[in-house]
Amino acid sequence: MSVEDLFADGFGKNKPVLPLDGAIPFEKYCPIDLSVENKKLENVALSNPEACQRYIDAVLKRNNAQVAYGGYLEKRNLYANSGRFSEGEVRDIHLGVDFWCEAGTKVVVPFGGMVHSFKNNADKGNYGPTIILEHHLPQGVVFYSLYGHLSVESLSGLFKGKPFAKGEVLAYLGTTDINVNYAPHLHFQLILDLQGCQGDYPGVCSAEKIAFYQKNCPDPALFFQL
Repeated sequence: MSVEDLFADGFGKNKPVLPLDGAIPFEKYCPIDLSVENKKLENVALSNPEACQRYIDAVLKRNNAQVAYGGYLEKRNLYANSGRFSEGEVRDIHLGVDFWCEAGTKVVVPFGGMVHSFKNNADKGNYGPTIILEHHLPQGVVFYSLYGHLSVESLSGLFKGKPFAKGEVLAYLGTTDINVNYAPHLHFQLILDLQGCQGDYPGVCSAEKIAFYQKNCPDPALFFQL
């Protein structure tokens, strides 16, 4: 059975939970499109966190929702003003799923695992506080999940190998000043090979590298059956 088959099957009887406060029902989630193809964004400066938040709030209000989600393999203008994404190859293709909601929202573990590494990636445009979990499945598959844009307090008390059960609170979402210039959200990413990274891994890639990263970072929508 391939990794993709496992994700599509929701790990059989062990279907994961969504990685946010379990008190938020799925009916309060709505999709959001932040891609360059979205004509509604032509006059929205997404790289400005206040403007981005206003757009997200409008989407949530229109859908009577609390969480807006999406973004896997989206080509975005969100990173246009950040030098970290324009040095060398332009990186503007998003590799995870973002869950946009209020700062302070609980982040829960969708499938049991243990801490692989963690780090405060505090340079502008990065993740801010980040946790990576390592998961071992009975079928012999090992993969990783990355949680970015957390609060600083979320890193307290962590250590390599610390176990977390499915549904357990892992962290809390950070504010714009802590998650280094983004509107509050969770960046959730699946990774098969961390390539030696510790507490960090690229969450945005260039068009030239999309074939590799699409294979190494499977679509979380399969994981959650969104």
